[in-house]
Amino acid sequence: MLKLAILGFLYDRPLHGYELRRHLAALTGHVRPISDGTLYPAIKRLEADGLLVRETEPGSAAAPRHTLHLTEAGRTALLDRLREPEPLDISDGNRWFILLASLRHLDDPAAQAAVLRRRLAFLSEPASFFYEDDRPRTAEEFTDPFRSGMLLIARATTGTEVDWLRTTLAELDGR
Repeated sequence: MLKLAILGFLYDRPLHGYELRRHLAALTGHVRPISDGTLYPAIKRLEADGLLVRETEPGSAAAPRHTLHLTEAGRTALLDRLREPEPLDISDGNRWFILLASLRHLDDPAAQAAVLRRRLAFLSEPASFFYEDDRPRTAEEFTDPFRSGMLLIARATTGTEVDWLRTTLAELDGR
């Protein structure tokens, strides 16, 4: 998740580590805060893999600042990952949002549509947070207002996403 998010943000433009951390926090911070102890080792791994480079800029009033730039290999890695996302990128809501935030970087509407179709297929499978004898339970089966509420919220959210996916797929298919 973190690698995809870093590559996606740097695809847009070079960023200082602090700026990158702010962007990541805005996208994932409410769910999965990213600490410096997680971010900076990830940046170093991406550098070691040749996916990004760090350039030093003189500071105007302070120490020099390091700006992170995506390499051509980094751009290719991002686009490859967007074309062929991992199964968890499709099924996990947080990872899906990370993927969705960068999907515009694919310039091929058919490739974008293929990714959206995978998410639509995943959302079309019967699912629940609660099962009885391998059968998904519905909100209406619970007298517990909290479990019922979880399922009602999930149903509404999923319905909205499915509507958006279908609309967006129709637009992409029309191009």
